[in-house]
Amino acid sequence: MNFGDAIHELKAGRRVARKGWNGKGIFIELQVPDENSKMTSPYIYINTTGLQTDNEAAPKSLVPWLASQTDMLAEDWQDVGAS
Repeated sequence: MNFGDAIHELKAGRRVARKGWNGKGIFIELQVPDENSKMTSPYIYINTTGLQTDNEAAPKSLVPWLASQTDMLAEDWQDVGAS
C-alpha cells in the first residue's frame, strides 16, 4: 500500500510498517490524546520495543516519528495489526 493508505489505516486504529525497514518488529501507530495526556493533538510514533535484530545496541523504544520523503513515496507499506 502507499503512504496515503497507511495514514488511513493509522486513523482506523491499525499499526503499519514498511516491508523495506531494517529489522522485524518495528511499526508506527497513531496516538490520540485523552483527558490524561500532556499532548493535545494526535501524533504518530514508532514502536521499536519488539525489534528483532543482531545489533544489541539498537534502540528499543517509543518515540515520535516523522516520515522521510522515501517513506512518503514508498509503495511497500503494510498493515501489521490492530492497536
